Amino acid sequence: MTMERNLVFEALYYLCKMSEAPDFIDRIKSAYTKEELPARTLLTQEGALAKKLFYIDKGCCRCWFNNDGIDVTFQFLFEGSFASSFETMSKGVPSWYSIETLEPTVAYSISIERFKTAQENNPLAKASYLHYIEQRLMDFQRLFVAHIKDSPEKRYRELLTNHPEIILRIPQHYIASFLGITSVSLSRIRNRK
Repeated sequence: MTMERNLVFEALYYLCKMSEAPDFIDRIKSAYTKEELPARTLLTQEGALAKKLFYIDKGCCRCWFNNDGIDVTFQFLFEGSFASSFETMSKGVPSWYSIETLEPTVAYSISIERFKTAQENNPLAKASYLHYIEQRLMDFQRLFVAHIKDSPEKRYRELLTNHPEIILRIPQHYIASFLGITSVSLSRIRNRK
């Protein structure tokens, strides 16, 4: 068996076990810089180049952009998530959105340059990163399709069923923004039995 084939099998095994891989998390914690961040800290700013990739160990963040003076939330990131601008990481261009902490957060960070070097030198790290990107793409596609075909009430009910951590930890006005409705509309939906 060739070394390349061994790496492919190792990468596939590792990707299947990623959520159960404490050694992977331990390696991140030993190689990245620990940061304790208060709520409302910007990790990435819309219109600026991201400088770091963050691994969220404790806490949560929201991803959002400004649309004619209105903040539009499109994703929440919790423990075990990575946070940065994919535009900066892949194309070296300014971020299309901001990422901020919503509660006190413990994160581990690495510079974008150092992360890219690690990707180039480690096929397993690159495969893991691609797997993560694919999962994020699927999440975005699901959100996009739901905003087109589902009613706000259905989107809320699915959020309640599939992501109760969002309902428990995120302020209502950010949830309303994520669902594409006003806080008043969200209150009405929540009050229906």
